[in-house]
Amino acid sequence: MSNEQIITALKSSGMRITKQRKLVADVIAENDGASCKDICFYVKKKDDSIGTATVYRMIRVLEEIGVIDRIDIVKLK
Repeated sequence: MSNEQIITALKSSGMRITKQRKLVADVIAENDGASCKDICFYVKKKDDSIGTATVYRMIRVLEEIGVIDRIDIVKLK
């Protein structure tokens, strides 16, 4: 999904588009299939003033509005 599609979905759900939300949307669009931890790393690499909680809240919102899906990975020993 492109960052424009993510932004449109956020606007449609009534969310304001802040600098932080736009940056997280850009990172998610650029890194399809990345883990939450990876998304946090990439966001902080671009702007270290954005907190981990902000990134995780944004990911949760995107899950709730159906933009992204969480995939749980179980590691076997």
